Amino acid sequence: MLGLTRASRGFRRTSHILNPLKIRTPRGLATDAHDPEVEDFGNYSIILPPEPFIFGVDHIKPRRVPDHINKPAYVGITDYKEDYRLLGTTISSGEAEESLRAAARLAKRVRQYAGSLVRVGTTTNEIDAAVHDFIISNSAYPSPLRYLSFPRSCCTSVNNIIVHGIPDDRPLESGDIINIDITVFLNGYHGDTSETFLVGNVDDQGKELVEVTNEALKRGIGACGPRRPLKGIGRAIHESIRHKNYSVSSQFTGHGIGTVFHRPPWILHHLNDEPGVMMPGDCFTIEPCIIQGLNPRGWIFPDGWTASTENCARSAQAEHMVLITETGAEILTL
Repeated sequence: MLGLTRASRGFRRTSHILNPLKIRTPRGLATDAHDPEVEDFGNYSIILPPEPFIFGVDHIKPRRVPDHINKPAYVGITDYKEDYRLLGTTISSGEAEESLRAAARLAKRVRQYAGSLVRVGTTTNEIDAAVHDFIISNSAYPSPLRYLSFPRSCCTSVNNIIVHGIPDDRPLESGDIINIDITVFLNGYHGDTSETFLVGNVDDQGKELVEVTNEALKRGIGACGPRRPLKGIGRAIHESIRHKNYSVSSQFTGHGIGTVFHRPPWILHHLNDEPGVMMPGDCFTIEPCIIQGLNPRGWIFPDGWTASTENCARSAQAEHMVLITETGAEILTL
């Protein structure tokens, strides 16, 4: 799961971008070829908030978690603030590292399982229910559930949704792309990963977007290593797309992860001049959101979570956990 910005520190809700429901037309249906803002981003359904608008998520009942499952400290606290000030910035070797690796391995398994459920006609709510049960059956807790009142056990972001899509009863359609963002809490450690999947017959533009996104993640990971600058990750992602008609969201960041869900270092996926270097024991997520066209801005649905591209272009995301070692960088969720 993404953070918002380095300054906002974590997976918080925001509404500082106005609702642009005065969208001209869906891309691909535009008729004014002389309008420089109109681009053909392919054939897909645009996701908009259902009407009448319902503000917040209090109407969505969270799934039950058995009492014996160990839960993160934030569960049930709507204004929870993660306190990482007294924690070290690195993962120590030994038992702590093995617990982190176990959480990452489970997150990978859940991501793969979730991908196997993606098919035309399945609802994201059905995927969420199955993912919830799979995580619980492995004696873990679905980290998104009740984090700052988030009501579901994973995030499902379809087509123009950048991040934090709330699973619902809309059936997946042929031509959709869907990112499923998985985080698990196992034995006191979080494991976090996501992937964008194709549904049925996706057009070439959609397929290319997913390929470009996976390559951007790969390039970002390639910039990692001990004593290398954190800003190199954003530069590598920028270089991978700068000659193409894509942009990267600067509103959502990667983050450090371990016993705390979101913590420093904050990983910016765009060009930046942030200080800091990677050190052995650092563990963080890299999770760029790549968007069709050159407008990377997003806005938040009335639910307070779901982030859509401003112009309803498609977005894709891919995410891995990276552990910095003495000799390089290891992908824990690959």
